[in-house]
Amino acid sequence: MKLINLKTDFLGRNFIFHNKIDSTQNEVWRIIQNGNIQNGTLVMADIQTEGKGTHGRTWYTDEPNNIAFSFYVKTDCNVNKLEGLTIEIAKVIVNVFKEEYDIHLNIDEPNDITLENKKIGGILTESKINSELVRFLVIGIGINTTKINFADDIKQLATSIKQECGIVVNREKIISSFCNKFENVIKNRLES
Repeated sequence: MKLINLKTDFLGRNFIFHNKIDSTQNEVWRIIQNGNIQNGTLVMADIQTEGKGTHGRTWYTDEPNNIAFSFYVKTDCNVNKLEGLTIEIAKVIVNVFKEEYDIHLNIDEPNDITLENKKIGGILTESKINSELVRFLVIGIGINTTKINFADDIKQLATSIKQECGIVVNREKIISSFCNKFENVIKNRLES
């Protein structure tokens, strides 16, 4: 698997795909700890056994062909430059689905993506901060594109694009389009 139509300088250029992994977010942190991560490294998985959501919750990626990826961005900037970034990421995701598939998603601030008032996606933003300087970000994105079976405790609250719209989206196209747009967002923030 590879990303298609990638027009970035760094984001997604080092692309790592796993058929099955505990969590893409955990994997990016492991690569960081090994000391050999490249700026823009993106880790994607078909299945996550321990996908991470916010506030220690689980993000279920237990069926194939959904979107689950995490990426690393070197920032070395004041924390103020990154204020509201999670919302901006959500706006990029909404924009990508509107452009590519004319699907109108909504943002449930601060980090949920919804469709028909049900959650279809989420964003997890983690960082390494040293005295007011944000050294880097590890951002995880999960989107239910084809998921059909939801646990009893979330099936009234969650859905997927396939369930609501009856279409199967091209994951590689969506992720590439996201990378192309988000790289500009982060560059503008870091250069301002």
